[in-house]
Amino acid sequence: MRLLDTLAPLLLLSLLTAQPLCAQVTFGASGPESEPFRRQEWRVPSSDTDIAARALLFRPAGAGPFRLAVIAHASTQNVLRRAQMPQPEYRALAAFLVARGFAVLVPERLGHGATGGRYAEDQGGCDEADYARAGRATAEEISLALGYLQKQDFIRKDAAVVVGHSAGGWGALALANADPKQISAITVFAPGRGGHANDEPNKICAPHSLLAAAAEFGKAARIPVTSLVAANDSYFAPAFSKALADAFRSGGGKDDLRTLPAVGSEGHWMIETEAGVQAASSELARALSLPKPNLPKPVATKKP
Repeated sequence: MRLLDTLAPLLLLSLLTAQPLCAQVTFGASGPESEPFRRQEWRVPSSDTDIAARALLFRPAGAGPFRLAVIAHASTQNVLRRAQMPQPEYRALAAFLVARGFAVLVPERLGHGATGGRYAEDQGGCDEADYARAGRATAEEISLALGYLQKQDFIRKDAAVVVGHSAGGWGALALANADPKQISAITVFAPGRGGHANDEPNKICAPHSLLAAAAEFGKAARIPVTSLVAANDSYFAPAFSKALADAFRSGGGKDDLRTLPAVGSEGHWMIETEAGVQAASSELARALSLPKPNLPKPVATKKP
């Protein structure tokens, strides 16, 4: 019985993460458009050439070409939580960006949810975490998805923006070494890895290693970064986020850190909510040099 109890979770995990055998890998739209914001399922490249990563695409009305915004989702070291992760959507943030003329891609990275496959961005153990390697692996996944969309006729080839959240934000910091013509700005919400070590608030695995890796990313950075953190973030609190931004700047990178008001019971997840996007809206617009939203013009009425 003990052997069966041990094998059952492993079998479940293998079923959750496995890809169909002999499946042909195809990229592009994989379903019809729907509401809201022309929501459409896509398949985009991953670092595993045998696996197409699942993604959601939102876009304004019209043919474009639109500037592209890529939202890089959070992650976890917990294997089962990753396997059971629902498709990232960030609908409120996507709505904010679509209203300002962006096509918005939310790719699910390798090793997560229905995309499955190996977890390319594994940081390793807590004390010996390799945050630089993990961040570069995340950056590669973001870059592959972004590069594929920029080849589409309805997407501009330049001036894309990347918005990263938590581990996705950490990967976006590693991506700051990209071509500034391709990516014009990066905004990250509470970037980092190793937060809530052993599920304890305000505890980070090997924080010194995280700071050292941030400085390493800063040395190669070419794209300006804005870091945003909520006052009640217990994964990467404002004080630690400031130290992380300082480390990135010490390597030569540009990082404008802004602390936002407390949102909800846990500020780390603010960007996944309408209230969080509203609280961050002015800083987001400033950081990404966003135009005013494309809202319907009021209809003029004649005075009686």
